[in-house]
Amino acid sequence: MKGLIYKSTGSWYQVRDDKGYFYKARLRGKFKQQELKVTNPIAVGDWVDFSIESETDSIAIIETIYPRENYIIRKSAHKTAHGHLIASNLDQSALVVTLHTPRTSIGFIDRFLVSCEAFRIPAILIFNKIDLYTSEDQYIYQTLYDIYSSIGYTVLTTSTVTEEGLDTLSTFLQDKTTLLSGHSGVGKSSLLNNLLPEIMLRTSEISDYSNKGKHTTTFAEMFDYNPTSRIIDTPGIKELGVFDIGSDELSHYFPEMRKKLGGCKFHNCRHINEPGCSIKQAVEKGSIALSRYESYISIYQEEDTHR
Repeated sequence: MKGLIYKSTGSWYQVRDDKGYFYKARLRGKFKQQELKVTNPIAVGDWVDFSIESETDSIAIIETIYPRENYIIRKSAHKTAHGHLIASNLDQSALVVTLHTPRTSIGFIDRFLVSCEAFRIPAILIFNKIDLYTSEDQYIYQTLYDIYSSIGYTVLTTSTVTEEGLDTLSTFLQDKTTLLSGHSGVGKSSLLNNLLPEIMLRTSEISDYSNKGKHTTTFAEMFDYNPTSRIIDTPGIKELGVFDIGSDELSHYFPEMRKKLGGCKFHNCRHINEPGCSIKQAVEKGSIALSRYESYISIYQEEDTHR
């Protein structure tokens, strides 16, 4: 039977058939990996073929995996040169951002957006906890809003305390499979509890000592928002290493750079120290944000080191 992976715990998976029944599934023996070097052969959002091993216990065996339309992947935290699949077959992705407790860095935002651009997955930035914003926070938010909205990204603001922005967020989730991601402690679980009260995900206070969120989501899991919409909740990500993107193609995944690539003096311009570089000229003129260019340089150097 054909099924959709709703949850991955590393060794066991939750798969749903076309009638809506769920099965606890595992892989058959040694599973044939696709060409991608990953630590997890199957991700939430994957379509698979499975057979039923035990009708009484609803146990199934995953036989094959269908080719993915797209996926979000990051560098494995434990296995060098391998990636870890976050989710697959997405219509869009949403990164939950907070300005402090915990702070989401610009570098983290840009790495996430680059990963989405690599597979042309539309991305949304959700600035959460806006009920806590000071006047200085409001200024920082407006600066970031101007940068990312001018590039073409959708930027939303939300608060689970005042419920501001939740209706707007809901409209963006309709008729789509959406990945919800971000650091631990940014409020993903609280947002989902408001959107889907029946699931009641565990939420956790921020650790005062480290100013980091405590992990509340252990495994990636998909939820039905309505009959035509799904949300994939992911464990909080501390760091997001870009995976399987060559340094020579990196500029293609910055939309504001992509538009200017034909203007460089050299066709193989790295946009670092070459003369006649249209990207550097745009940064000097202010039409490309300095923070975005600095993210480009940082990712480029990381990728160049691993070549």
